Amino acid sequence: MRQTRGVTRIRLDLAYDGGGFAGWARQPGQRTVQGELEAALATIFRRIGPPSGLTVAGRTDVGVHATGQVAHLDLDAAQLADLDRPRRGGPAPRGLEALVRRLNGIAGADGDVQVHRATVAPDGFDARFSAVWRRYEYRIADARALRDPRRRGFEVWHPTSLDESAMDGAARSLLGLHDFASFCRPREGATTIRTLQEFTWARDVDGVLVARVRADAFCHSMVRALVGACVAAGAGRLAPQRPAELRDAAARTSEFAVSPARGLTLAEVGYPDDAELGARAEQTRAKRSVDPDGPLD
Repeated sequence: MRQTRGVTRIRLDLAYDGGGFAGWARQPGQRTVQGELEAALATIFRRIGPPSGLTVAGRTDVGVHATGQVAHLDLDAAQLADLDRPRRGGPAPRGLEALVRRLNGIAGADGDVQVHRATVAPDGFDARFSAVWRRYEYRIADARALRDPRRRGFEVWHPTSLDESAMDGAARSLLGLHDFASFCRPREGATTIRTLQEFTWARDVDGVLVARVRADAFCHSMVRALVGACVAAGAGRLAPQRPAELRDAAARTSEFAVSPARGLTLAEVGYPDDAELGARAEQTRAKRSVDPDGPLD
C-alpha cells in the first residue's frame, strides 16, 4: 500500500438514505452520516485509537441522499495491521475488505448508510479538494407520472402537471460561470460564484421528472433553489427566462420556493486523472481559503 508520512490514504465510496440523518456533518446531539461512520471507526480501532476523521466530497444537508458520495481517511501502519489481525470464529475478510465489512456492520446496521468499497487512494488525492465536479439528481413525480409509494422518500410528489420543456429551458439558461447569490443561502465570507456545467430536465420511463445538475461546487441550498425556480417555470408561475434574470440580479427573491430535500441525491463526484489530483487539490484549497463553505448541496 502507498504511504505518505507514515499514513496511507483510503478512499471510501458510499451511499446513504438521508431521511434519517441531520445531514453529513457531525453535530452534537444529532444523528449524522459523518457521526455514525466516525463512531464506527472508533469501535473498529478501539484497541489502538481511531483515525483523526473523515473528509468528504460534498457535505450534504438535512434529508439529502447520496448514491455516489466519496470520502477519505488516513490510516497509520498500526491501524492497517489491525485490519489484518485474525478474528475469532474462523476465516474472515482482512485489510480494506474487513474495513468495509465492519463499517457496514456497525454504521450500516440500520440499513441507511452503506460503504460500497474502500481503496488505496492515488498520490495527491483529496476527496474534497481534488474533485472537479459534483453531480446531483432531483426527482419529481407530478400528476402525469407513476407515483410509486416505495419511492416516496426519494421523490417529491407535485399535485399538478408540469411542463418539462419550460423547466428544461429555464435550467439550460442558467448554465455557465455566474454569481448564484439568488439561489444560495448567504454565509458571511463565502463566495456564491459557481460554474454550473450541466442542468437538464427529462422524464424517465415512469414519467417522473428527473433533473441532472452538475457544477464545480455548490453553495448552501443552491440545487434545491435551482429546482424550485424550474418548478415555478413548469407550473407557469415564472416565464422560462425569468430564473436567469433573477440570477443576474444576484439577490435573494421570493418569486419561487426552495424545493424539499427528499427529492435530492448526490449521484456522482468527478476527479481528474491521477497525475493531476495533487495540483487540483492545491488549486482548490487556495480558492476555498476565502470560501469556507466549500462544496455543499
